[in-house]
Parts: sequence; C-alpha cells; structure tokens
Amino acid sequence: MTAAAARVLVDGLSCSTVSVFDRGLGYGDGLFETIRFAHGKAPLWSRHMQRLADSGARLRLPVPDAALLLREALVAAAGLDHAVVRITLTRGIGERGYAPPATPQPTRVVAAFDAPAMGGDAYANGIRVRWCDTRLAQQPLLAGMKHLNRLEQVLARAEWSDATVAEGLLCDTAGDVISATMANLFAVIDGVLVTPALERCGVAGVARAEVLAIRPEANVVRLRPGELARAAEVFLTSSVRGILPVQAVGNTVYVPGPVSRALQQHWRGLGFPMEQA
Repeated sequence: MTAAAARVLVDGLSCSTVSVFDRGLGYGDGLFETIRFAHGKAPLWSRHMQRLADSGARLRLPVPDAALLLREALVAAAGLDHAVVRITLTRGIGERGYAPPATPQPTRVVAAFDAPAMGGDAYANGIRVRWCDTRLAQQPLLAGMKHLNRLEQVLARAEWSDATVAEGLLCDTAGDVISATMANLFAVIDGVLVTPALERCGVAGVARAEVLAIRPEANVVRLRPGELARAAEVFLTSSVRGILPVQAVGNTVYVPGPVSRALQQHWRGLGFPMEQA
C-alpha cells in the first residue's frame, strides 16, 4: 500500500493532513511507534505502549490513553490481515520558537499500511549488511526513544542503492556499534548472546526488549566492530520484520545459528506469520 492509499486518522478523524504550524513538522517535536498487527492482534502492543508512555514522560509530552490508540489502530487497519500501524504523536500546534506550549494539545496520527511478508530467503539464509559511514551523535537525553528526528538514519540509508544489501550498521561517534538503520542488533560472541548498550544513543526497540526478556542471560555491552567480526551468529530484531539472520557484514560471512532460529520460532509462537526457516 502506498502512502497515498494508506488509511489515516488524525485526532480520530479520517484525514491525511496536519497543520503547517504543528511542532512535529517544525521541530520534530514528537514520538512514533510502528506496530505490526496480524489478524487484528498486535503481540507486542504492551511493549509499544510502555515505550511510548516512558518516552512521553521524558519529553513532558502527554500521551493518549492506550485503549483509545488501540481502537483507532483497529479502525485504520480494518480489512488488512497483516498490517503495520504507525502511531505518530506530536506536541501539536504552537507559537513560533522552540519554547514548548505550557499546555500542549498533542496531535495524534494513526496510519495503517500493508505489512511486509515475514518469510523467504531473507529469513532462511539471512541478509547482507554493510557498514555505514554516518555516525550517531551521543545524546543521553534522547537515547532509547523513537522520536521524530530520524535524519541520521536518512543520511545513513542514502549511502547505498545496491538492492542486494538489505541494511546498514551504524556506530556512534566513539566508534561503538549501536544498531542497524531500522533494527537492533544481536550477536553470539564466545558463546554469549550480546546486544549493544543504548544509554548514549540509538532506539531501544520493542523486539529487542522482547528478546532481552526471554533471554535473561543476554548481556548488554559496549560492542566494537572488531568484536562483531568474531561472532558465531549475528541477527537483527525489528517489531515490523521480526528476527532477521545476517549472512554477511561487508566481507565477513556468518551462518544463521541456533539462537536466531529459536527466536524465529518464538516469533511464530507470539502470533506473527513467519514461514518456516
């Protein structure tokens, strides 16, 4: 489904426009969640709502009731067996200037799209990934949030046009591995499941949170590119795409392993429509 064909609600009404004075447009002042639905169910809904609530508190941005958001998400996704629903929340309309309004009236946008398939060669054999030259700036005040400022990811994704490369890995300005452009990263190194620490930058994904919850032995670490090259297996996690094994990062080759396979099975158990890998 194209953007023009998406089902969109703005503040609960069928609409596809917002004010040019909205702070989300002017300053990126807001948050968003991208949620996968399967047959009217969103297995990771509670994790999305928890992140939205936590991020809203950090930004002092009022967050709508989760029950209201779910009702609107189901309206937008009606008729789609497999949907991706994006919930965008901005601080609403304000006066010119950075100072936020004392009593903000947030704008909420709920849009539904056809979900990409979970299956095929990418899930069975893994994807090719490259290193990005773009570096993520360190800003602990925003770290972990899925805020509307995604220019670093836009610049990183613009670095390649090779259709055989599915993702790019990002380091921060200190040289630590952080994530892919649209997913979190896990690796098995010396028999230990690890994922990069995100206290300084990066998005703390809900799929990452699910993996950490069911794999309490996993370690959150500062990860260097050289350490990743020693990994026995590498995979990406995404609330939209699920568990994606990595077959290569540049010229370093990996093989999908038992951890990524077990997590793909867990995703099927959650209710996501993954084909057998």
